Amino acid sequence: MTTKTENKTQKNAISPTRAQNYPEWYQEIVKAADLADQSPVRGCMVIRPWGYAIWENIQRILDKRFKETGHQNAYFPLFIPKSFLEKEAKHVEGFAKECAVVTHHRLELGADGTLVPAGPLAEPYIVRPTSETIIGAMFAKWIRSYRDLPLLINQWANVVRWEMRTRPFLRTTEFLWQEGHTVHATEEDAREETMKMLRVYKDFCEQHMAIPIIIGEKTASERFPGAVNTYSMEPMMQDRKALQAGTSHFLGQNFAKAQDILFLDQNGKQVHAWTTSWGVSTRLIGALAMTHADDNGMIVPPRISPTHVVIIPMLNKAGTEGMVLEYCNSLCAELREKIYNLGSGSNSTVQVEVDMRDLRGGEKVWSWIKKGAPICMEVGPRDVTNKAVFFNRRDMDPSQKTSMSREEFVNSIASILDDIQKNLFNRALTFQKENTKKIDNKDEFYQFFTAKNQEQPEIHGGYAFTHWCGDAEVEGKIKADLGVTIRCIPLDMEKEAGTCPFSGRPSPQRVIFSKSY
Repeated sequence: MTTKTENKTQKNAISPTRAQNYPEWYQEIVKAADLADQSPVRGCMVIRPWGYAIWENIQRILDKRFKETGHQNAYFPLFIPKSFLEKEAKHVEGFAKECAVVTHHRLELGADGTLVPAGPLAEPYIVRPTSETIIGAMFAKWIRSYRDLPLLINQWANVVRWEMRTRPFLRTTEFLWQEGHTVHATEEDAREETMKMLRVYKDFCEQHMAIPIIIGEKTASERFPGAVNTYSMEPMMQDRKALQAGTSHFLGQNFAKAQDILFLDQNGKQVHAWTTSWGVSTRLIGALAMTHADDNGMIVPPRISPTHVVIIPMLNKAGTEGMVLEYCNSLCAELREKIYNLGSGSNSTVQVEVDMRDLRGGEKVWSWIKKGAPICMEVGPRDVTNKAVFFNRRDMDPSQKTSMSREEFVNSIASILDDIQKNLFNRALTFQKENTKKIDNKDEFYQFFTAKNQEQPEIHGGYAFTHWCGDAEVEGKIKADLGVTIRCIPLDMEKEAGTCPFSGRPSPQRVIFSKSY
């Protein structure tokens, strides 16, 4: 095996770069990697095949994990009667400004030839922003006794939240997600479910998406409307901001009381149940891009990538086309027989694609670099003669390419993919650690979140691991001054008592402060 770095001066494929304009860089990544496109509908996106294939892999892996933990899939209506939301006051208040409302049920042709709404509904419908209320109404019908519990349901669906400022995958009017909803006989069981699913998410993100996760509890101001406790996972993006990538909520008996979810316990007494809800969405694809992508495009970890190896036949030498194509196709077939460990007890055959598009070889190579396929291989007549392969790993610079015998490559493909996966996770973890700082001084805290370079105001800060006294007014003042919020009260970090640098009062433990999306 030999590795060489080409001497060609290669400009970045993505402009602007991360350092020049991070928000614009992200938009260009989504476009260049063929993840999504703008939709004619304001605030919505069209997820393109490569982006949707990543989402299908997320679905497939998580769906398996959900079913292994006893959950079943179901589907509930897109439309929710307005009166359902009104039953839980905090819930409707939290979502009211984001709701899309349907008030009419048909269109008619107007006198001027335009379509006009005709038949008003007896009661307006809300286009699903989340499904606690309508699922709760069904749970109330299905549950009669403690023998019916626990009830563990998951739904894969779309939701609508009327956003003012949208960004593909991170915040769109319509997005795809899963929402788990469960019912339990005791508070202890419901709390155990809440934490179990939070850790399922954490394990998935770290093991499959190579994204390091901090999990913890949200403060009251950041809590899901109507929940008793909200827990979240908070990965750090490359601009050092946090992204809330998933949540798990202990709802207590709030929704059970609002929706009359009652059951006869073992003593024959009718009592309210305890419920949970939890979910992740296509926002995970945004997290994937902002965690791993570079100035040449997307980088997709092998365990989540739709394609592991792309083979590009180099057909620019007359008379060699046949043998090159035969070599590529036989290599593809050989690789597809190899088993790759996807983690969490799952295996897959290696996913291989021979790129037969009528484009120049260089164009094909760069299109796959921008998409982020883990391994991109160029096969020409010399490789056929030498029974060799010549490839680039996407976790390395595009100019760094490796030559290896075909036999060695085929036999080591699983270990190469594993190495890419581990390298991406370790790189992201190192970045997170380097940009997480214990801060015990108010002035230092404010300086940490104040841009040092006004031309790049988004590239600064990180995670401040700082004491907080628990006062919501202190939390609100920091948010007003700096746009910084408490991302979570960490569950897995050391707990030490101290002093809040903002109020001078005692603090039970440090929390994570950061700017966020």
